[in-house]
Amino acid sequence: MAQVTVTINGRKYPIACDDGQEAHLSRLASYVDNRIQELVAAVGQVDHTRLLVMVSLLVADELSDAYSELETARSGGKGADDVEIDRDQYQKNISKFVRRIEHIAQALEQT
Repeated sequence: MAQVTVTINGRKYPIACDDGQEAHLSRLASYVDNRIQELVAAVGQVDHTRLLVMVSLLVADELSDAYSELETARSGGKGADDVEIDRDQYQKNISKFVRRIEHIAQALEQT
């Protein structure tokens, strides 16, 4: 079993993974770290644990949307390669996610 040390929001985490999965795990960690940095730019630096929870919810929401789009594509008889990305809608969705995260951050700050 391999081990990779990933850095998220300036903190290092040693993570075990299957042999050969080190690069994949590093890419995933980089994605999460980038999302953290986007969130910090939008709402400011908040408690590290809260920040990780907010990003986890954001990524889960993205995954949920991706599953929904895939299901729509499958039920419409289209292959995944036939689904076009609407960049304007993508930007609107990101703005919506940022507003959601800001709302969550405000609620967490009040608790």
